[in-house]
Amino acid sequence: MKQKIVFLMAMAIGSLSVAAATPENISVEDWGVFNGQQVKLYTLENENGLKMRVTNFGCIITELHVPDRDGNMADIVLGHDNLHAYIAGHPYFGAIVGRFANRIDGGRFELDGKAYQLPLNDGANHLHGGVNGFDRQVWNATPMNTPDGPAIRFQRVSPDGEEGYPGNLDMAVVYTLTNDDELKTEMVATTDAPTIVNLAQHNYWNLAGHDSGPITDHVFHINAPYFTPASENLIPTGEFASVEGTPFDFTEPRAAGDRIGDIDAAIGGYDHNFVLAGEGDEYRLAARVSEPTSGRVMTLHTNQPGIQFYSGNFLDGSDVGKGGVAYERYTGFCLETQHFPDSINNPDWPSVILRPGQAYYHLMVSKFTTE
Repeated sequence: MKQKIVFLMAMAIGSLSVAAATPENISVEDWGVFNGQQVKLYTLENENGLKMRVTNFGCIITELHVPDRDGNMADIVLGHDNLHAYIAGHPYFGAIVGRFANRIDGGRFELDGKAYQLPLNDGANHLHGGVNGFDRQVWNATPMNTPDGPAIRFQRVSPDGEEGYPGNLDMAVVYTLTNDDELKTEMVATTDAPTIVNLAQHNYWNLAGHDSGPITDHVFHINAPYFTPASENLIPTGEFASVEGTPFDFTEPRAAGDRIGDIDAAIGGYDHNFVLAGEGDEYRLAARVSEPTSGRVMTLHTNQPGIQFYSGNFLDGSDVGKGGVAYERYTGFCLETQHFPDSINNPDWPSVILRPGQAYYHLMVSKFTTE
């Protein structure tokens, strides 16, 4: 496994030679301009007919088409038809978020004795990297053919001071649509000064199809014996609590809607971090989700210690997506592999500090099957 991770890191940062993309499995089109930079839309297709569209604006996955048990294809991620809608603002549909995914209490942290104040863009919190996080940047893109299937590598340098974070952060994100019907996401970063890093991929999923209504009948298994309780403003209290006997117990499969009404009304559903079973950066099962009508199944593995389960509580129909679909409450869910929210202010938790000479590596693999 260690040799494989070294190979994947080398590919992600661009130090390996890969064959040029061919029209048979990757195509590209102009999609508009943002801040004077050209935005492209890429289409990847694996040998089984799975198709993904992704843009270099925010590394956003705009479409992902997978088959149901009868072979019928559907687009299973929420999103928009055009760049203008993404620029106008959206709830992080399909994007890479950072430099720090999830919330930081008051936007404040201390690193090596120096205090930092980040922008507040979620009430009293700093959320998903700030006002102009990685989801609102144009990345350099390189389509690739790999032994596993078509892939695309996105790269950029987040400059020292961007959204208040210290250090120049050199980053790469690689999406691979494998011929084993997986979406493999790899995130790599290095820095020239101490900083904090916690990236996440923020797809909103609906395994019945992005336009098919609530996800409350989806059946979830989350491989987590604990979760991190949070206050009304969704900042963790600092403790690990057992999921046993609570609405957060998905150690045995059950529908998302079974106990969603038992969650604090101020939150209105799931928006919580789960502490995954396993140690350190061990590659482990994070979750399995199935949708009974279509038979689609998504199984997610990661090397991260936590996963944020969000049930789309704050969708309210104001986001009009692909095909004119208004995304109402609970019409999509997120499973964001990550370090825990506000980790920098909880020193006993797994560290989110990255120093020169170290490499951040985040791997998550979503495999699609049917039953």
